[in-house]
Amino acid sequence: MQNKGEIIKSESQGGAEQAGFVIIKNEQEFQNAIKSLQSTSLVEVGTEPVMKYPNFPNDKKVILYNLGSFRSGDHRVNEIKSISVKDNVLYVEIPMYESGGMEIQMLSNPWFIFTVPSNYKFTSVQLKSSK
Repeated sequence: MQNKGEIIKSESQGGAEQAGFVIIKNEQEFQNAIKSLQSTSLVEVGTEPVMKYPNFPNDKKVILYNLGSFRSGDHRVNEIKSISVKDNVLYVEIPMYESGGMEIQMLSNPWFIFTVPSNYKFTSVQLKSSK
């Protein structure tokens, strides 16, 4: 199976330290995940974090993917080139990250929420980078 995934939200801060994924099953889990990610994001002192997101898409599977920790650069995923399932693994092809050279050292924990067709069956997710 091969198709194109759709990114709902992608941020460079707030995710988990270890790479991994969670399938979000309903609107309540979706809202809880967003609230959890908001509370761990960097926010200006004295302001409320605000994250706008669409309604939960009931006709698709929704996946929260944490990329893990990075020491520098913006590793936010802005595009999904393709998705495919083979041997119960969901392969997500994203553009290759290219560093701009010298960068400020800062820990980041990027994450993104994306959708795949509801009939996809998988037990793990693997990111593939390509040019």
